[in-house]
Amino acid sequence: MSMLTRWFGRGREQGFVLALGGGGGRGLAHLGVLEVLEAEGFRPDAIVGTSIGALFGAMYALEPDAARCIERAREGLRSELFNSLDLPVLEGEEVDDESWLSRLVGAARQSILFARAATGVAVADVETLIRIVHDFCQGKSFDDLQIPLYVTAVSFPAGECRIFSGDTDVSLACAVAASMAIPGVFEPVSIHGERFVDGGLASELPAREARMMAGEGRFVAAVNVGARPSPEDEPRNVMAMVDWATRIKALYLRRYEKQFADVLIEPLVGFTQWHDFSNPDAEIEKGREAARKALPLMQKRLG
Repeated sequence: MSMLTRWFGRGREQGFVLALGGGGGRGLAHLGVLEVLEAEGFRPDAIVGTSIGALFGAMYALEPDAARCIERAREGLRSELFNSLDLPVLEGEEVDDESWLSRLVGAARQSILFARAATGVAVADVETLIRIVHDFCQGKSFDDLQIPLYVTAVSFPAGECRIFSGDTDVSLACAVAASMAIPGVFEPVSIHGERFVDGGLASELPAREARMMAGEGRFVAAVNVGARPSPEDEPRNVMAMVDWATRIKALYLRRYEKQFADVLIEPLVGFTQWHDFSNPDAEIEKGREAARKALPLMQKRLG
């Protein structure tokens, strides 16, 4: 018996499970996808989320109203708490101002980043991340979900992929923060005496996990917001080289994971940097555009 059969009962064996992948700022496109699916009356039977997909999946599972989720996301991104999270920029300041002062500030930030990297395992505050997730999810728990939610994370240092849900007696904020805890950026999140990091290490596009949850009769719709390496994006330092290698590995992992999806939705966000949350409206619109293209297949699958 699948987990969804236990949730809905044996009599309901049609519909779909929605897999939302990781990608940092690119994941804002998930909100546009959810808005279009909702407008067509397509409500997922469950959501499986990785990293940023876990965050926006949790918000929607708590309150299945895409417009409200978009509004809350915008508010959250403008908040003082979110902007206190100093995400590392590996390739410089990426600003139009090329004055000597801006270059000096960029160099100073890089020096601080390298110092943190040399003396610890993380460069950003994981407690701030947990607080941000708590605020985005309005302080609610797995018990408050209106749609079943499953969150991937990877145990540290064993490296096993785990799935958190309402059956696992875990704080929703901690489960989602663990799924978002990028190694080297955030320290692992402690849950019941174990430590966990970014679910994207094992399942950046959790279509395989969604297939496991779906069982017979349901199909899997997956939203891929992964990065697309650019020929012009050549790393200029050691940390950027490691970041590039990680993105290449993730690219091939997603190719494997795509085969488990019956409907694949791929917003054109691949060249947006993972740490860039500065233009949410543009990313959300890319999600809408991709979802509209997938509607005929969704309609066919749902009869």
